[in-house]
Amino acid sequence: VRRGLVGEVISRVEKKGYSITALRMLHADRALLEKHYAEHNGKPFYEPLLEFMASGPIVAMVAEGNRVIEGFRSLAGATDPTVAAPGTIRGDLARDQGTKVVQNIVHGSDSPESAAREIAIFFEGK
Repeated sequence: VRRGLVGEVISRVEKKGYSITALRMLHADRALLEKHYAEHNGKPFYEPLLEFMASGPIVAMVAEGNRVIEGFRSLAGATDPTVAAPGTIRGDLARDQGTKVVQNIVHGSDSPESAAREIAIFFEGK
């Protein structure tokens, strides 16, 4: 959101043929972020990650389509933007600024189970 790339990311998802079925801009509080990143609790980047994600608005999005999980992860590119391929969201738009947390632009669920859990976190009661 901070860099004005929301439209670009949404456009790439839609150009891939996926349907956006939910979209929400929010300021994530610590409790929400702790739920989302619970698997990383105790890792060195956990606290800096929570701080970064709480530092401004974020956009949560649900996309649907054939093989959307693996397709979106391919579209997103490698989590490290310095090795993400050109043409991917992270390869073209993300950057490693030498901070404790790599600002890699997007997150994509890695399984249907993770997607269901993450959708419940970000769209609960919405």
